Amino acid sequence: MTLIKLGDGMNQTLGHKIKALRKKHNLTQEELAEFLGVSFQAVSKWENNIALPDISLLPTLASFFRTTIDDLFGFDVKDIDNQVRDICEKAYQYRKSDPQKSEEILQKGLEQFPNNEVLINNLLYVLDFDQRLDEGIDLSSRLAATTSDDEIKYDALRILATLYEKKGEYEYTKAILSQIPEIYFTKLSLEAYLLRGEPKLESANKQKWISYEMLLEMMDQIGAYYHKIGQNDKALQEYEKALELVEVFRLDKDWLNAYKDHFKEAINRIKN
Repeated sequence: MTLIKLGDGMNQTLGHKIKALRKKHNLTQEELAEFLGVSFQAVSKWENNIALPDISLLPTLASFFRTTIDDLFGFDVKDIDNQVRDICEKAYQYRKSDPQKSEEILQKGLEQFPNNEVLINNLLYVLDFDQRLDEGIDLSSRLAATTSDDEIKYDALRILATLYEKKGEYEYTKAILSQIPEIYFTKLSLEAYLLRGEPKLESANKQKWISYEMLLEMMDQIGAYYHKIGQNDKALQEYEKALELVEVFRLDKDWLNAYKDHFKEAINRIKN
């Protein structure tokens, strides 16, 4: 028999919930026990927070009372999502400036919400993979294998492929990349096309900056490839175009200035 192990507060929540639902449906403990195939003493123990039902009975209980397992335990899914979002937003503030502090915030969040996929996904962005490469591979691999959220899954696979490449496991890198589908449109781009008013503008602006940064990244990769195979003229041409593209917006943003410095260094390196 598999028993549920919960804290005292959760135990009481479940017992009180079963009792309230039973009374709402005008059932005696004996009648509920007969339906579930247990003794009325077992139901009494549940309702008095002395014992908990076998985990295999939870779907039957939820179905019988026309509710959900989350509701039986007193979970407010929306409230949990909001709390997790707040934790991630707090951690994000330190992602660049203080990754260790960001990790501490996320780890505390995982103590409150164990195995939460969103928290784990955010945690992958602050781990020092130079020192914790195998830990990153294990974490991203398990997340990709267990999540039912495609966005989280493909992000975990992306990180996993990057880590295998960093480890020098090229065949593993290719195998992981093969699991990621090619997508020719994004939700943001569709919203920019199909929505109206402020939502349209917001989505279009977000997609603009994502596309802009991705274009710079790809030009950097092309330049690096040409430089590696000795075609420096093509590499120089690509980097100079990328630098011109950075100058188009003329914005004083840290991430944009970082690209500018990177492209200038690449150009100088090739010329010299």
